[in-house]
Amino acid sequence: MWKQAIDSAVEITRANIERFGDLFPHVSENDVYKLNPNTDWTDGFWSGILWLCYEYTGDSAFQEAARKTVASFKDRLERNVALDHHDIGFLYSLSSKAQWIIEKDEAAKALTLQAADVLMKRWRPDGKYIQAWGPKGDPQNGGRIIIDCLMNLPLLYWAYEQTGDEKYRDVAVQHADLSRRYLVRGDDSSFHTFYFNPEDGTPLHGGTHQGYQDGSTWTRGQAWGVYGFALSYKYTKNPLYLETSKRLARYFLERLPEDHVVYWDFNVPVDAETKRDSSASAITAAGILELLSHLPADDADREFLEKGVQLSMQGLVGSYATINKPDAQGLLERGSYHVRGGHAPDDYVIWGDYYYLEALLRLEKGLTGYWYE
Repeated sequence: MWKQAIDSAVEITRANIERFGDLFPHVSENDVYKLNPNTDWTDGFWSGILWLCYEYTGDSAFQEAARKTVASFKDRLERNVALDHHDIGFLYSLSSKAQWIIEKDEAAKALTLQAADVLMKRWRPDGKYIQAWGPKGDPQNGGRIIIDCLMNLPLLYWAYEQTGDEKYRDVAVQHADLSRRYLVRGDDSSFHTFYFNPEDGTPLHGGTHQGYQDGSTWTRGQAWGVYGFALSYKYTKNPLYLETSKRLARYFLERLPEDHVVYWDFNVPVDAETKRDSSASAITAAGILELLSHLPADDADREFLEKGVQLSMQGLVGSYATINKPDAQGLLERGSYHVRGGHAPDDYVIWGDYYYLEALLRLEKGLTGYWYE
């Protein structure tokens, strides 16, 4: 089942190389990906898909296309194009760091370390957090963190491993600790975002940007938490991160609908028109597979988590994948970007495609993506 899904994804990606040219896919409209010239926060996922396809097939066509994306990311960093946000890890872990992991290309390593320095500029020492969006002092975003940032921290952990400079690790750990304290609720659900006083770091309140309402649980945010805390454990071995990832994963899996692919928010009223977010299920599946790799064989939650991954992936492959649609541009239907904002509420989303393929390759080949070496 997994191999058929992977082979379909590989052939769609092969066709997309020609379709996309030097541009990068973001979200779709009318089943056609909107493209940009490497200016969005999502552009690393296309690079990551190409590297995954190369590792799976050994086909140089994917390698050449992936290398071209890295060259584009080098140009983007040199010209400082649209980098004033925290998603630097999404951009460079899956592009230049992936090239370093696969090819040990020294230029790719150097570029990735430069990217880590760009992310470090988001650090706000007064509040001890990485500011998500906007410039320092921004009146709306100056004190905001979001749960997505947990997936950007591996860039900093990796930079510490490569350089021995503890500043990278210290920032990542402090941000992970703050996220654990304020974004994860007592019932194991999560806030999308949390606000602090930007002057002194005093915690203010939780909220959401893309969820149903401030007190609800946006499913993709929960997914970022599952995977992000598992990765912080991978790098630090702090058992609190592993425990938190497991708690978030159990909360997610306990709320799967009948077809095992989640709606866009766990608290949104469900009817025939309620939007899904297949990307949230794909991220969580990949994240739980990472989590399981760190749990002992006799862990009390292992069977529940393993079953949850199988059900989630069977749901995605069986009902949401484009396996029998050879002309499709996306790998996974019914992803959502920003439902309340009306932005790609039921479409292909490139991050969903990436995590879906990563999860499949974890299951079939043991490939783990590019969050660590």
